Amino acid sequence: MSRQPSEQEIRDAAPRLKDGPGPGSAEALALDRAWSDDPGFVGWFTAVNHKTIARRFVITTLVFFLAGGLLAAAMRLQLARPDGKLMGPDMYNQVFTMHGTTMMFLFAVPVMQAIAVYLVPLMVGTRSIAFPRLNAYGFWIFLFGGLMLYIAFLGNAGADAGWFAYPPLSGPDYSPGKRVDFWAQMITFTEASAIVEAIVVITTVFKLRAPGMTLNRIPLFAWAMLVTAFMILFAMPAVMLASTALIMDRLVGTHFYNPAEGGDAILWQHLFWFFGHPEVYLIFIPGLGFISAILPTFARRPQFGYTAMVLSLIATSFLAFGLWVHHMFATNLPELGKSFFTAASLLIAIPSAVQIFCWLATLWTGRLNFKTPLLFVLAFFFILVLGGMTGLMLASVPLDLQVHDTYFVVAHLHYVLIGGSVFPLFGAIYYWYPKVVGRLMNERLGHWSFWLMFAGFNIAFFPMHLLGLQGMPRRVYTYQAGMGWDNMNLLSSIGAFILAAGVFATLVNVVRSRRHGQTAGNNPWGAGTLEWATSSPPPPCNFHQIPVVHGRDPVWQPLPAGPTTGHVTTHVQGLAADAREVLVTTVIDARPDLRHRFPGPSIWPFLSAVATTVFFVGSIFTPWAIVWGALLIAVVVTIWFWPTRKQVAQDLALERKP
Repeated sequence: MSRQPSEQEIRDAAPRLKDGPGPGSAEALALDRAWSDDPGFVGWFTAVNHKTIARRFVITTLVFFLAGGLLAAAMRLQLARPDGKLMGPDMYNQVFTMHGTTMMFLFAVPVMQAIAVYLVPLMVGTRSIAFPRLNAYGFWIFLFGGLMLYIAFLGNAGADAGWFAYPPLSGPDYSPGKRVDFWAQMITFTEASAIVEAIVVITTVFKLRAPGMTLNRIPLFAWAMLVTAFMILFAMPAVMLASTALIMDRLVGTHFYNPAEGGDAILWQHLFWFFGHPEVYLIFIPGLGFISAILPTFARRPQFGYTAMVLSLIATSFLAFGLWVHHMFATNLPELGKSFFTAASLLIAIPSAVQIFCWLATLWTGRLNFKTPLLFVLAFFFILVLGGMTGLMLASVPLDLQVHDTYFVVAHLHYVLIGGSVFPLFGAIYYWYPKVVGRLMNERLGHWSFWLMFAGFNIAFFPMHLLGLQGMPRRVYTYQAGMGWDNMNLLSSIGAFILAAGVFATLVNVVRSRRHGQTAGNNPWGAGTLEWATSSPPPPCNFHQIPVVHGRDPVWQPLPAGPTTGHVTTHVQGLAADAREVLVTTVIDARPDLRHRFPGPSIWPFLSAVATTVFFVGSIFTPWAIVWGALLIAVVVTIWFWPTRKQVAQDLALERKP
């Protein structure tokens, strides 16, 4: 167990783990040169450093978040008053489809993975993420997939069948043209990126941890991202298979979802929701990881119930795959089968409750420091409980049948997703911004942002519960006066713009603090996890010397507590300073296993992503693009992995090194 830090240790913000040689030493300079990306214009496309890729990833996902928010604002303007004239039904269908698609596929899951790409290597004490070039490739295909969808939208070819794209409405008979084609290819495109990022996170956590960081010492955020990555490996192939079958129905003339030719439209719902409900937890579980990182820091004590927290994360991931039919209670499925999914939907509340009680115990026994990150954490508790209660209500088949496809479901969805992910995400932005930038964000502006977001969110979405109970259906572009929905829709629209003002305040804070924020220092919050044991921002190599971990909170407990005898190792020795060499450790005990050289910057991940884009975009217009695109991908990937003479020489030199 990690011991609770003393008051003196809390006041000493600088980490007690020394970061190896000084910044100006010859070894440190050599390490920085070896791990830096190439400069210049070409270097921008060849970068493979995980922090560089992660920053781009986060910025890209936040741009998509702002785009999705603007689409949501347009919808609320349209629905603020009866008989809205801002847009017609066709444009509204495109807007609400693009909003849902953006938030679910281009923001919610990718932003969590992007933050993990930055933080997980630092948290586990390694110099790089696993497969750095593959990581760069994952970013590029995500970027190109998102751009493809928005370019189509700007060309009036935006998807218009909903972010769930139910056949037969999304089939060739009811959705002619290329709108759904772009949507279906974007799904396969961007989810391939998610699988790539899951692979690099899993490998990093299992094989690149610092010596001494056994499985029961891994930070809870790293555990959350590890669980999320495994869920992605099982969930994403289902929706990729579904979208591929859909586009084949549309372009090739197959009939996977055409009942007239032996297909089954309900097959789409099974495949989609087998992915879709775990996706809720792909968004939610990283949010839990944020809470578990932020809360102990501002409670000034180690997390209560570490083992119970880890087991709850794992239990949630397993149960998440047994809930998908509760999205299908309105279909003609056997009633007995529905009852099993009702039970599973109620059961999954148990591991979530275990985590909530562990967090409350940590708060109860801690010494709270009410900074902006903690405020977002406390808001998470309030909003998530409300969203969870309506989730338990929707797990009941009779009630679900009454409110299905009404605004009650819209309210529940946003309470769970925004309360369970966006509020923790904003807390994470305020918490880790000093680590990434080296400066603190403005606390006063942060408090303004929090209260605007908290008030605006509840004003916007709580009335939707009542609108749903009064019968207002989802996905309608307008409504008539006299339905009794006027005032609540207006209130909801006002709340949405208050929420947008809070988001804008954080955006201003991010930009302003980049130059004018207070210098943070290495560990401004007095946190205990390993990412705070290096400089802010971190050097290109993360750690000039790899630390040896002796506890769950290594910054609070760098050495074994109590009397010790003999020499205690604090850092790893023997890694090359002039090459990208990392230490590979064993999976369970994190014992040193071998040294491994990582590849340097390369243009080929970017060119491979371009070839992949040609494959996916071209196949929308001609089947021949599959043939030529696959050939182009094969050529580019072969060159990517073909070793150069310089690489061979470096490998041989490292092999001869004792």
